[in-house]
Amino acid sequence: MATVIDYYMTAASPFTYLGHQPLRAVAEMHGAEIRVKPVRLADVWAVSGALPPPERPPVRQRQRLVELQRIADYRGVPINPKPKHWPVDPTLADHTIIALAEAGRDPLSFMERVLAGVWANEEDIADRDTLARFLAAEGADASAILERADSAAVAAIRARNGEEAIAADVVGVPAYVLAGEAFWGQDRVEYLDHALASGRAPFGA
Repeated sequence: MATVIDYYMTAASPFTYLGHQPLRAVAEMHGAEIRVKPVRLADVWAVSGALPPPERPPVRQRQRLVELQRIADYRGVPINPKPKHWPVDPTLADHTIIALAEAGRDPLSFMERVLAGVWANEEDIADRDTLARFLAAEGADASAILERADSAAVAAIRARNGEEAIAADVVGVPAYVLAGEAFWGQDRVEYLDHALASGRAPFGA
């Protein structure tokens, strides 16, 4: 049985964007399965005590912008730290990711389009036509997937993902949970890599 990484994320997160390709590479290297679990970030933050960027002290807002540029430079990916379509409601995009997975399709490449759409390509991921274009590029039936994304069942999955994230002590996104140990942040991908390579037992508090 393949090792499973639970991947908690939301489509509007720049740090999810910055960690997405490295996570895929690490999982592929170790033959691990990525189980994507979009969450409503506000629910997670309500428990962990984090604030949305506009509500943080100015010094933290400035440092966030510097960090985004620094990480993008390190990861070798483009980024616009102040994109045209942000803040953006990620609900439909998150639900579409879930709908893809529920339809038996791997959503990871679609997610790459969505994340880069916000943070590199100045695209509106709250727009149905934009998501339909991404789905079509992945060879998916856009109408069927978006119809499924609108369902109460998919909304319930996202809510349940949030509950699971909180139970796993996830404090933000992206978070990668391996054998019950939460690795929070794109800068923890390397630690995840080490844990997979070493086969060590999970750490706990």
